[in-house]
Amino acid sequence: MNTITRLVVYTIISVTFATTHAQEKAVDSLKKTSVYYKIETLEALKTKIEKEEREFLKQEIESINDRLDAKQISAAEAEDLKKHAAEKRAANIENRLAIVDNKIELLKRNESVYASDDDESFVIRIGGDEDLGDEFIYLGKKNRVHKPRKYDRRTTSDIVFAFGLNNALIEGEGLDDSPYKIGGSGFMELGYAWKTRIFQNTNFWRLKYGFSFQWNKLDIKDNQYFVNTDGDVTLQEFPVELNKAKFRTTNLVFPVHLEFGPSKKIEKEDYFRYSTRNKFKIGVGGYAGLNIGSMQKLKYKEDGNRIKNKQRGGYEVNEFVYGLSSYLAWGDTALYVKYDLNPLFKNQAFDQNNISVGLRFDMD
Repeated sequence: MNTITRLVVYTIISVTFATTHAQEKAVDSLKKTSVYYKIETLEALKTKIEKEEREFLKQEIESINDRLDAKQISAAEAEDLKKHAAEKRAANIENRLAIVDNKIELLKRNESVYASDDDESFVIRIGGDEDLGDEFIYLGKKNRVHKPRKYDRRTTSDIVFAFGLNNALIEGEGLDDSPYKIGGSGFMELGYAWKTRIFQNTNFWRLKYGFSFQWNKLDIKDNQYFVNTDGDVTLQEFPVELNKAKFRTTNLVFPVHLEFGPSKKIEKEDYFRYSTRNKFKIGVGGYAGLNIGSMQKLKYKEDGNRIKNKQRGGYEVNEFVYGLSSYLAWGDTALYVKYDLNPLFKNQAFDQNNISVGLRFDMD
């Protein structure tokens, strides 16, 4: 092997050795950084644990005080419960911190073996009563803890959905003489509602309130459509045959109902609830809000062409909407009626007021 060849070989060996050594150092540095980062995260978790347990203890003491104020327990029983809660939370802190300390020691001894962000080997359950609600200490990526249940929830919430038939009561006319088709006219409502128990020790009376979007549609018959002539909105004959003539209003309203009916009281050691599941209930109230849109949709043929015409606004619709509503329910399903006290169109010779009947679903 000549001198040049030896020099090339030595150069290749040196570069390879240096590159391998640099890669090993980079990997070691990365592993070390990952371990240190994990340990720092766990140290921070210890502070979080103490704060969480103190907050949980505060909530439990508030629940105990609520029971004492409601005369459901005596002062002596309240003190015993507070003492038990404090002892439990102190033990929780001690046990949870021990788990974290053990995790830290495990990482220090084994370096990167247990440093993965996806490590889910430490999942601890405290308690196991399904009715009381479990708490989880998750020492992996998410670090979640489920809070204990509140002793008394006086307010709950539901998604409200309703649909059905819609029409208008016209001054001096009956529904039989209505210019709107009964089958083709409909309504839909979608909203969110809260329900609050009014009295401390009974759930017979509840206040239900929230917000809803209401879509009221009228299917106009006899080849007529709405025409606004200098503020006078009337139904007139369309010049060609109509395939469809519909008028729709969109309202944002804020309903309030007084709901009443029986309920079942569910009592546990650390909480109680009232349930209206499979119970009869009645809601009586009303709503007020704003009209946020109106549209007339016409479909017809002209010179062999199909035409779809949408006309938005310009129909003298009342901006302020208010009315009465009521429902008769079994469980989550109700027969629902609503009636607009405001006329559909303002400043007209004859008032017509929207009325709807259908089904309502309160889904929690």
